[in-house]
Amino acid sequence: MKKLLLKIGINGVALWVTTLVVSGVKIVVDPNAPDATKQKVITVLIVAIVFAAVNTLVKPLVQIATFGLFILTLGLITFVINALMLLLTSKICDHYHVRFHVDGIGSALIGALVISVVSIALHAMLPDDVKR
Repeated sequence: MKKLLLKIGINGVALWVTTLVVSGVKIVVDPNAPDATKQKVITVLIVAIVFAAVNTLVKPLVQIATFGLFILTLGLITFVINALMLLLTSKICDHYHVRFHVDGIGSALIGALVISVVSIALHAMLPDDVKR
């Protein structure tokens, strides 16, 4: 349970940083609302949970289906798969009226790259006993 919460927290921070850095990945909240910060935090947490679920349930199936492309592209297809998982997260959030949106595949590719870098950096900062 602790590992799952840690993964969701890291996903949340990575998604939040991505919304700050990539213009095509955004959380749409009215800045004049009295609880705009609270809405953003709740939205990031919901998106992090959806993103973790997509990466846990869908991503392994896509990786198995694209194993030949993985070998052919020397692993570079992973960035495209990560971008597709981000787009899928955006579509799921749109369906459930969560205010998270990714503009297109270009923004998704850059966003997936930022999420990967931030996630790797955060995992590297964790002590070894927490990683297990």
